[in-house]
Amino acid sequence: MIAIDNALISDEILNKQFVCDLGKCKGACCVDGDAGAPLEKDELKIIDEIYDDVAPFMTPEGRKEIEQQGRYVYDREFGWVTPSINGKICAYGFRDKAGIVKCAIEQAYLDKKINWKKPLSCHLFPIIVKKSKRSNTVFVNYEPREDNCKPACALGEKLKVAVYRFLKEPIIRRFGENFFEALEAAAQHIDNAKTK
Repeated sequence: MIAIDNALISDEILNKQFVCDLGKCKGACCVDGDAGAPLEKDELKIIDEIYDDVAPFMTPEGRKEIEQQGRYVYDREFGWVTPSINGKICAYGFRDKAGIVKCAIEQAYLDKKINWKKPLSCHLFPIIVKKSKRSNTVFVNYEPREDNCKPACALGEKLKVAVYRFLKEPIIRRFGENFFEALEAAAQHIDNAKTK
Protein backbone atom coordinates (compact mmCIF):
# COMPACT_ATOMS: atom_id res chain seq x y z
CA MET A 1 0.00 0.00 0.00
CA ILE A 2 1.08 3.55 -0.77
CA ALA A 3 -0.43 6.57 0.99
CA ILE A 4 -0.94 9.84 -0.90
CA ASP A 5 -3.02 12.51 0.83
CA ASN A 6 -6.12 10.69 2.15
CA ALA A 7 -5.80 7.80 -0.33
CA LEU A 8 -4.42 4.32 0.32
CA ILE A 9 -3.35 2.90 -3.04
CA SER A 10 -2.81 -0.77 -3.85
CA ASP A 11 0.73 -1.62 -4.97
CA GLU A 12 -0.80 -3.44 -7.95
CA ILE A 13 -1.76 -0.12 -9.53
CA LEU A 14 1.97 0.57 -9.88
CA ASN A 15 3.35 -2.89 -10.61
CA LYS A 16 0.65 -4.58 -12.73
CA GLN A 17 0.15 -3.93 -16.43
CA PHE A 18 -3.15 -3.24 -18.18
CA VAL A 19 -4.36 -1.91 -21.56
CA CYS A 20 -8.00 -2.38 -22.58
CA ASP A 21 -8.34 -4.72 -25.56
CA LEU A 22 -11.89 -3.94 -26.70
CA GLY A 23 -11.58 -6.13 -29.79
CA LYS A 24 -11.30 -9.15 -27.49
CA CYS A 25 -13.39 -8.29 -24.41
CA LYS A 26 -16.10 -6.47 -26.43
CA GLY A 27 -16.67 -3.98 -23.58
CA ALA A 28 -17.70 -6.69 -21.13
CA CYS A 29 -17.28 -4.35 -18.12
CA CYS A 30 -20.45 -2.54 -19.30
CA VAL A 31 -22.37 -5.83 -19.20
CA ASP A 32 -20.87 -7.90 -16.38
CA GLY A 33 -21.43 -6.96 -12.76
CA ASP A 34 -23.73 -7.09 -9.76
CA ALA A 35 -25.26 -3.67 -10.52
CA GLY A 36 -24.88 -0.78 -12.94
CA ALA A 37 -21.94 1.64 -12.85
CA PRO A 38 -21.50 3.31 -9.44
CA LEU A 39 -22.22 7.05 -9.48
CA GLU A 40 -20.94 9.89 -7.32
CA LYS A 41 -23.74 12.00 -5.80
CA ASP A 42 -22.80 15.04 -7.90
CA GLU A 43 -23.01 12.89 -11.05
CA LEU A 44 -26.76 12.39 -10.57
CA LYS A 45 -27.43 16.06 -11.34
CA ILE A 46 -25.09 15.90 -14.34
CA ILE A 47 -26.96 12.90 -15.76
CA ASP A 48 -30.26 14.76 -15.34
CA GLU A 49 -28.82 17.76 -17.18
CA ILE A 50 -27.33 15.80 -20.11
CA TYR A 51 -29.92 13.05 -20.53
CA ASP A 52 -31.82 14.65 -23.44
CA ASP A 53 -28.53 14.97 -25.39
CA VAL A 54 -27.50 11.39 -24.55
CA ALA A 55 -30.85 9.68 -25.27
CA PRO A 56 -30.47 9.76 -29.10
CA PHE A 57 -27.31 7.62 -28.76
CA MET A 58 -29.07 5.00 -26.60
CA THR A 59 -30.89 1.87 -27.73
CA PRO A 60 -34.71 1.79 -27.58
CA GLU A 61 -34.35 -0.84 -24.82
CA GLY A 62 -32.05 1.46 -22.84
CA ARG A 63 -34.46 4.40 -23.11
CA LYS A 64 -37.36 2.16 -22.10
CA GLU A 65 -35.40 0.96 -19.04
CA ILE A 66 -34.72 4.58 -18.05
CA GLU A 67 -38.44 5.38 -18.39
CA GLN A 68 -39.27 2.46 -16.10
CA GLN A 69 -36.44 2.68 -13.54
CA GLY A 70 -35.19 6.26 -13.78
CA ARG A 71 -31.89 7.73 -14.99
CA TYR A 72 -30.13 6.18 -11.98
CA VAL A 73 -31.20 3.77 -9.26
CA TYR A 74 -30.22 3.14 -5.66
CA ASP A 75 -28.58 -0.19 -4.86
CA ARG A 76 -28.22 -1.24 -1.22
CA GLU A 77 -24.67 -2.48 -1.68
CA PHE A 78 -23.27 0.01 -4.20
CA GLY A 79 -25.32 3.18 -3.64
CA TRP A 80 -26.38 5.14 -6.73
CA VAL A 81 -25.76 3.26 -9.98
CA THR A 82 -26.79 3.40 -13.62
CA PRO A 83 -29.80 1.19 -14.43
CA SER A 84 -29.17 -2.05 -16.28
CA ILE A 85 -31.32 -4.00 -18.72
CA ASN A 86 -32.43 -7.31 -17.18
CA GLY A 87 -29.50 -7.12 -14.73
CA LYS A 88 -26.97 -7.21 -17.58
CA ILE A 89 -25.93 -4.44 -20.02
CA CYS A 90 -25.94 -0.86 -18.69
CA ALA A 91 -28.99 1.06 -19.93
CA TYR A 92 -26.58 3.63 -21.40
CA GLY A 93 -24.71 0.94 -23.35
CA PHE A 94 -25.07 0.07 -27.04
CA ARG A 95 -23.28 -2.36 -29.35
CA ASP A 96 -21.37 -1.01 -32.36
CA LYS A 97 -21.08 -2.82 -35.71
CA ALA A 98 -18.23 -4.95 -34.35
CA GLY A 99 -20.36 -6.04 -31.37
CA ILE A 100 -18.35 -3.93 -28.90
CA VAL A 101 -20.39 -2.34 -26.11
CA LYS A 102 -19.90 1.42 -26.14
CA CYS A 103 -21.26 4.12 -23.83
CA ALA A 104 -23.99 6.47 -25.11
CA ILE A 105 -22.78 9.13 -22.67
CA GLU A 106 -19.22 8.90 -24.00
CA GLN A 107 -20.49 8.87 -27.60
CA ALA A 108 -22.44 12.09 -26.96
CA TYR A 109 -19.22 13.54 -25.50
CA LEU A 110 -17.12 12.44 -28.50
CA ASP A 111 -19.72 13.97 -30.82
CA LYS A 112 -19.42 17.23 -28.83
CA LYS A 113 -23.06 17.19 -27.67
CA ILE A 114 -22.01 17.31 -23.99
CA ASN A 115 -18.79 18.17 -22.13
CA TRP A 116 -18.84 15.31 -19.58
CA LYS A 117 -17.11 12.11 -20.69
CA LYS A 118 -18.79 9.42 -18.59
CA PRO A 119 -19.21 8.35 -14.94
CA LEU A 120 -15.93 8.41 -13.07
CA SER A 121 -16.24 4.76 -11.99
CA CYS A 122 -16.39 3.71 -15.67
CA HIS A 123 -13.48 5.95 -16.63
CA LEU A 124 -11.30 4.59 -13.81
CA PHE A 125 -12.10 0.88 -14.27
CA PRO A 126 -10.39 -1.49 -13.36
CA ILE A 127 -9.41 0.85 -10.54
CA ILE A 128 -12.13 0.83 -7.89
CA VAL A 129 -12.28 3.66 -5.35
CA LYS A 130 -14.07 2.99 -2.07
CA LYS A 131 -14.62 5.50 0.69
CA SER A 132 -14.06 4.57 4.32
CA LYS A 133 -17.21 4.68 6.44
CA ARG A 134 -15.28 5.96 9.46
CA SER A 135 -12.96 8.61 7.99
CA ASN A 136 -12.20 10.59 4.85
CA THR A 137 -9.78 7.86 3.72
CA VAL A 138 -10.34 6.38 0.27
CA PHE A 139 -9.09 2.96 -0.80
CA VAL A 140 -7.82 2.79 -4.38
CA ASN A 141 -7.65 -0.82 -5.59
CA TYR A 142 -6.95 -2.66 -8.82
CA GLU A 143 -9.83 -5.08 -9.49
CA PRO A 144 -9.90 -6.38 -13.08
CA ARG A 145 -12.55 -8.95 -13.98
CA GLU A 146 -10.91 -12.37 -13.77
CA ASP A 147 -12.01 -13.63 -17.19
CA ASN A 148 -13.12 -10.55 -19.11
CA CYS A 149 -9.95 -8.57 -18.42
CA LYS A 150 -7.45 -11.34 -19.30
CA PRO A 151 -6.86 -9.85 -22.78
CA ALA A 152 -6.23 -6.39 -21.24
CA CYS A 153 -3.75 -7.81 -18.74
CA ALA A 154 -1.96 -9.70 -21.55
CA LEU A 155 -1.84 -6.61 -23.78
CA GLY A 156 -0.61 -4.46 -20.89
CA GLU A 157 2.21 -6.94 -20.23
CA LYS A 158 3.09 -7.09 -23.92
CA LEU A 159 3.21 -3.28 -24.22
CA LYS A 160 4.69 -2.86 -20.70
CA VAL A 161 2.09 -0.27 -19.64
CA ALA A 162 1.45 0.00 -15.90
CA VAL A 163 -2.16 0.31 -14.71
CA TYR A 164 -1.63 3.86 -13.42
CA ARG A 165 -0.13 4.98 -16.74
CA PHE A 166 -2.98 3.52 -18.77
CA LEU A 167 -5.45 5.30 -16.49
CA LYS A 168 -3.59 8.63 -16.23
CA GLU A 169 -6.49 10.74 -17.51
CA PRO A 170 -9.16 9.41 -15.12
CA ILE A 171 -6.71 9.36 -12.18
CA ILE A 172 -6.00 13.05 -12.76
CA ARG A 173 -9.72 13.69 -13.23
CA ARG A 174 -10.48 12.09 -9.84
CA PHE A 175 -7.43 13.04 -7.76
CA GLY A 176 -5.59 15.86 -9.60
CA GLU A 177 -2.21 16.39 -11.29
CA ASN A 178 -0.21 16.49 -8.04
CA PHE A 179 -1.60 13.12 -7.00
CA PHE A 180 -0.61 11.56 -10.31
CA GLU A 181 2.89 13.04 -10.07
CA ALA A 182 3.24 11.58 -6.57
CA LEU A 183 2.04 8.21 -7.88
CA GLU A 184 4.58 8.37 -10.71
CA ALA A 185 7.36 9.30 -8.25
CA ALA A 186 6.42 6.33 -6.05
CA ALA A 187 6.55 4.00 -9.06
CA GLN A 188 9.95 5.39 -10.05
CA HIS A 189 11.25 4.91 -6.50
CA ILE A 190 10.07 1.28 -6.50
CA ASP A 191 11.69 0.67 -9.91
CA ASN A 192 14.98 2.22 -8.74
CA ALA A 193 14.95 0.04 -5.61
CA LYS A 194 14.51 -3.08 -7.77
CA THR A 195 17.55 -2.28 -9.91
CA LYS A 196 19.87 -1.74 -6.95
